[in-house]
Amino acid sequence: MSRPLKVAAAQVGPIARDETRAEVVVRLLKLMEEAHNLGAELIVFPELALTTFFPRWYFEDQADIDAFFEKEMPSAETRPLFDAAKKYQMGFYLGYAELTTEDGKDRHFNTAIIVDKNGEIVGKYRKIHLPGHSEYESWRPFQHLERRYFETGDLGFQTFNALGGKMGMCLCNDRRWPETYRVLGLRGAELIMIGYNTPVHYPQAPEHDHLQDFHNELVMQAGAYQNGSWIVGVAKAGKEEGCELIGGSCIIDPTGQIVAQAKTLEDEIVFFECDLDRCDEIRENVFNFKRYREPENYTPITEPKKS
Repeated sequence: MSRPLKVAAAQVGPIARDETRAEVVVRLLKLMEEAHNLGAELIVFPELALTTFFPRWYFEDQADIDAFFEKEMPSAETRPLFDAAKKYQMGFYLGYAELTTEDGKDRHFNTAIIVDKNGEIVGKYRKIHLPGHSEYESWRPFQHLERRYFETGDLGFQTFNALGGKMGMCLCNDRRWPETYRVLGLRGAELIMIGYNTPVHYPQAPEHDHLQDFHNELVMQAGAYQNGSWIVGVAKAGKEEGCELIGGSCIIDPTGQIVAQAKTLEDEIVFFECDLDRCDEIRENVFNFKRYREPENYTPITEPKKS
């Protein structure tokens, strides 16, 4: 048996602070066209793919913050992506900053969506593991204010039937947490899409800077193998507004092997035909959850956080 899905990981190079949505969308459309020419049925874009990584700056005026957020999806600026999906019969994953109003209150999330081949949104995820800090810290060479600008995601780790398989999503720091993959794995995710913006420099422990690429691959490869899932990890890469971001966008098979990887820190397509039925190689053997899991011994994982 075989269920092939042709997948393109669409790495995006640096986005300038003054680059408009329309200008960014043109770049994404070029990547979609390139992926279509390769026969891709799914293209995966990075986290916060429509703007520069704005949490690196401290803003006091809420209007300055909200300018980076999408109030509707699709919008006039992003509609061409949805039209291209329908034209090319190609689904996509897109990370962006979401501003929504619920019960009269504005809410801000770091969000990703799955769009199907008809240009319809069929799944949404809001980032759960928010890194960084919530107040200005003068000692840092750049800020990482995700905990100031975003709320913790409230949709959980869901899976979605799309593109002939069961799809899962997470964002950036989520990929470092084994629980992310395990919950998605327990819910049957056959392909997990992960967009990220990851600085080379880690201010709290600069002695780890040289390990950033290694850690990026380590956690995604482990997540793939331990849950029998394909992983598509996609970077916003390169020197963006003075901040070096890692690349390393890659596609990982369910045995944990990297089967395709980016070679640059620029806009680049990484392509591979993923056989979703290969998930069974792992799930029916070494990581057969029904046979080998012992959840009664894992209770500390789900105990409430201690203050």
